[in-house]
Amino acid sequence: MADRDFYKQEPMDEEDVVLDRIKSSVSKRKGRGFDDSTSSRSRGSYDQMEVDGDDTAGPQRSVEGWILFVTGVHEEAQEDDLHDKFSEYGEIKNLQCNLDRRTGFIKGYALIEYETLREAQAAIDKLNGTDMLGQPISVTWAFSRTPGKTR
Repeated sequence: MADRDFYKQEPMDEEDVVLDRIKSSVSKRKGRGFDDSTSSRSRGSYDQMEVDGDDTAGPQRSVEGWILFVTGVHEEAQEDDLHDKFSEYGEIKNLQCNLDRRTGFIKGYALIEYETLREAQAAIDKLNGTDMLGQPISVTWAFSRTPGKTR
């Protein structure tokens, strides 16, 4: 008999009624997996880059230009060496050479950006496989598009 009395609810005073009403109106859902129509993803669209040409494989333009990935760069090469070699094929918008913190030498790769596709393609055609400070370099596209890949 004592067990039945335990589960009986005592009469609520006015504060408990107000508190119970507030708690019942609030529904907190945290984390993924809840179908919430107020999420930021369902409200609007995102900015997208315009895709050049058709949906075939090939180089992909970055936001500002056409970026080449140069590997096999000799560790003692300087930024000026790369600039002199690649500026023969067009105006370089940006050149990035990452340095090793410990040694201060180039890590072995560089990113070079051209304004036009024609300049970048000419640099790839002429410089891929050539020697720089006695070491062969490889020049390819930093970003490439695969066929059929859409968002």
